[in-house]
Amino acid sequence: MPDAEARSRIAAAIDAGFGKQVEFLQELVRFPSLRGQEAPLQDWFARQMAGRGYAVDRFTIADVPDHPKMAPMVGVDPAGSVQVVAAHRPKDATGRSLILQGHIDVVPEGPHEMWTHPPYAAVIRDGWMYGRGAHDMKAGVACMVFAMDAIRAAGFEPAADVYLETVTEEESTGNGALATLLRGYRAEAALVPEPTGHTITRTQTGTIWFRLRVRGVPVHVAVAQDGTNAIMSAYALINELYAHTRTLNEAAKSNPWYADIKDPIKFNPGIIRGGDWASSTPAWCEVDCRIGLVPGMTPEEAMAGIEACVKAAATGDAFMANNPPEIIWTGFQTDPYVLEPGSEAEAVLAAAHASVHGGELPERRTTAVNDTRYYGLYFGIPGLCYGPKGEVAHGFDERTSIEDLRTCTLTIATFIADWCGLRPRG
Repeated sequence: MPDAEARSRIAAAIDAGFGKQVEFLQELVRFPSLRGQEAPLQDWFARQMAGRGYAVDRFTIADVPDHPKMAPMVGVDPAGSVQVVAAHRPKDATGRSLILQGHIDVVPEGPHEMWTHPPYAAVIRDGWMYGRGAHDMKAGVACMVFAMDAIRAAGFEPAADVYLETVTEEESTGNGALATLLRGYRAEAALVPEPTGHTITRTQTGTIWFRLRVRGVPVHVAVAQDGTNAIMSAYALINELYAHTRTLNEAAKSNPWYADIKDPIKFNPGIIRGGDWASSTPAWCEVDCRIGLVPGMTPEEAMAGIEACVKAAATGDAFMANNPPEIIWTGFQTDPYVLEPGSEAEAVLAAAHASVHGGELPERRTTAVNDTRYYGLYFGIPGLCYGPKGEVAHGFDERTSIEDLRTCTLTIATFIADWCGLRPRG
C-alpha cells in the first residue's frame, strides 16, 4: 500500500483533474461507437494516449493470428475492428505488471424518443451522466485513464509495465480482448473496470449467440391453410427453447456457484425479421437469440443442447420435419469463468477498496459475461472485474454516477500504486 503522503498526493491530483475527467467521459459518450463504428473513437483515444506520452499500438482483429476461442463475427469485418493499447514501460521495471482494459463498443440505443435526453448528448443532471455507454463501460475507461493521470500528476509513475487497452466486440464476441492477448500483451494481473458498483465479479456465466433461420410456403392469406407461416414456426421454436432453458435452470440448482441464484441461465430472442407482405404467409423468418451457460458446462455442450432442442421441435412439425430450420452461430461462444479466491491480485485490490470505502470487498455473481475470462482461463492471468456505479445498462436513460467515478478512480489508482509499486517520475 502506498504511504500516507503518496496516497494524499494522488487523491489531491484526482480531485484537481476531476473536471477534465468528466469532460473526457463526455467526449467518450458522444462517440456513437456501435458495433462496426468504433474506429473514430479509437482514433481519438489513440491520439489522447499519444499526447500523454504513451507508446500507442493501433491494430485490428484481422492483424492477429486465429485462436480456437475466436467467435464468429457475423456482419462485421474484422479488419475494421480497431483495438488500441497504450503502454507505460518504465526503465528498469521492478514492480508487478498490469493490464487495464475497457471496451468502448456500445449496444444500439433503441427509439430515441424513449430517452429523456438524446443518447449521445452526455447530459449531466442531478449527479448523473446520461448516455449510451456512459455506464457500460465508458465510465470505467475514464477511471483507468485518470487513475494513471493522477499518479503522474502527483509526481510518481508505476514501477512496472502498465498497458491501457480499449477494445471492441465485448458486447458481441469478446474478440477484441482476445486480440490484445494474441498481439502479445501480457501482465501479472488484469483489471477490467466494468460498472460493478465497487464489487468484484466472482463468477460469470458463458454466452452463446445464434440465429434461427426458418422457411415457409407463401400463399395468399385467403388460403392460408394451404401454405405455412415461417414466423409462427419460429415462434414454436422459441417456445421450445424457453422450455429447454427451464430444464437447464432446474439442473443449475445444484451448481456450486449458482445454486442460490434464481434462473441463472437466461434465454432471449432479441431480434426478429421475417416475411415480405402482410397478405402473404411469410416464406422466411430469422430470429437472433442469446442463451447462457453456467460453470461446469462448455460452449460445445450448450450448442449441442440448442441443436437437439431445435431438431426435436422441428421433427414434431409436419413442414419443418422435411424443411429443417437452420442454426447459424453468430457471435459469443464463451466459457463461464470463476475468479478463484485467494490470488494476490485480488488481495491487493481488496486492500485498495478497503482504504477508500472501508470494510471488505463485496463480491457478485453475474448472469452476464465480461472480458476477464480470457485472461484467467487461457493465459493464466488473474482477471479482476471491478468498477464504478451506474444504472440501466442496455436500456433507456443509461447513466453513471459522477461521484462514484471519482471514488472508483481513487480505488484503481491505489491498486495500481500498490500492485505495480511507485517511483518518482523523472
